[in-house]
Amino acid sequence: MQRIFVTGATGFVGHAVVRALLQHGFLVRCLVRRGSESELRGFESIDRVPGNVLKPEGLVHAVEGCAAVIHLVGIIREHRARGITFERLHPLATANMLGVAHEAGVKRYIHMSALGTRSDARSRYHQTKWEAEDVVRASALEWTIFRPSLIYGAGDEFVSMLARLVRRAPVVPVLGSGQTRFQPVAVEHVAEGFVRALRTPASVGQVYEVAGPQAYRFLDILDLVGAAVGRPRVRKVHVPLGLVRAATHTLGWLPFFPVTTDQLIMLGEDNVTEPMRFYTDFGIAPESLVTGLRRMFPSA
Repeated sequence: MQRIFVTGATGFVGHAVVRALLQHGFLVRCLVRRGSESELRGFESIDRVPGNVLKPEGLVHAVEGCAAVIHLVGIIREHRARGITFERLHPLATANMLGVAHEAGVKRYIHMSALGTRSDARSRYHQTKWEAEDVVRASALEWTIFRPSLIYGAGDEFVSMLARLVRRAPVVPVLGSGQTRFQPVAVEHVAEGFVRALRTPASVGQVYEVAGPQAYRFLDILDLVGAAVGRPRVRKVHVPLGLVRAATHTLGWLPFFPVTTDQLIMLGEDNVTEPMRFYTDFGIAPESLVTGLRRMFPSA
């Protein structure tokens, strides 16, 4: 059986990827930061390697013998005082793991980027994701890049958060008009794509944009989540973007402030694509958001 080395395994997507790898019969070795070992509780059959993508020294031995590296590490928000920045966790961490893979003799590399990543992106998040992709494309490895849209599933930070708001709050705040379109995709489909790419030679050197089959306005997503959790009528209050921008400019550096300037930029851009090449190349049947929400909230 082939062994796969996974970074970012303790995260939301990482859990799903590890689960899919095991289901497909792969052995799994995960890079785990010290102190986060408990986040992989329940995966008893995997190897855990203590380490950090920002400190690649000593990781070559752990990667030797693996058939591929799946690199999932990324952040959506910076904590600069702790050294957690887009530049360090996106292009630098990617370069580190590519170097480790190359030195360990591993030829196959699967990379998670993000939908909206492009050379002329306005947000620093997408700019640094593009820089990381450039490092991957310039490597000598057999790479595949995935750019997922908003990923949802049990324990996510998007649909689960909206469900809590809808259930508990008398009204749900909407930044701006709520007309921005998104194309949420189930985490199980994202994970399945990563794993099937390992056995799909035609995916080498390809970039896949990954999204659900239909785009929705943010307002529509709120209503669909409401219906899924038994609140068919979701009361909303629109918060002017100008007011939010002003508050974010002053308070956005605080770790507890709910949104950053970079996130506001991304919230103002449609996050949509034509994803059928992903589904066709990997033999995955598209699933509507309505069906996915029913799986998430079966007893609602």
